[in-house]
Amino acid sequence: MSSKPCIIVVTSPSGAGKTTLARGLMKHYPQITFSVSATTRAPREHERDGRDYHFLTQTAFQDAIRNGRLLEYEEVYPGCFYGTLCSEVDSSSAEHPVLLDIDVHGAMNVKNRYGDAALTVFIAPPSLETLSRRLRERGTESEESLSIRMTRAEYELSLADRFDATIVNDALDAALAALVRITGQHMAACRVSA
Repeated sequence: MSSKPCIIVVTSPSGAGKTTLARGLMKHYPQITFSVSATTRAPREHERDGRDYHFLTQTAFQDAIRNGRLLEYEEVYPGCFYGTLCSEVDSSSAEHPVLLDIDVHGAMNVKNRYGDAALTVFIAPPSLETLSRRLRERGTESEESLSIRMTRAEYELSLADRFDATIVNDALDAALAALVRITGQHMAACRVSA
């Protein structure tokens, strides 16, 4: 087994479909391990600790920062932190890559740290109007949180050119096919450089 990491990072504005695409990618490549992010936000009704997120208190999250146990983290919304625990990435390799479904700044931080060992893919919505509709259809957003998410989405879309690839999620099957192809190329490159 190789000791060099092999990381796939999927990022997007909230509601653009990165989690759906990440799940589809893992069905195609079962050797990929999903990195469960840590967050300080409260779990939604259907979410379970350790499966959907590692739900941490503000104190526990701050302890993880102080003790260097987070690969990347960010206060995405006021008082709401997200991050990747180092333990989620430590064991990745060309044979068993790890997939991170994280925010845009976190993705850039991982790329800066790991370089070519990390493939960063930006999932873009077809339009801001489509993104707004998707977020409304979730039924989890207040008007205030929707406004905050849309303002952030505009900013994040301006950063799309900083990633290794951008996929517009207009048709799910086509977006997934593109993600599968790009990921396959990255995993092959990881094997060669291992």
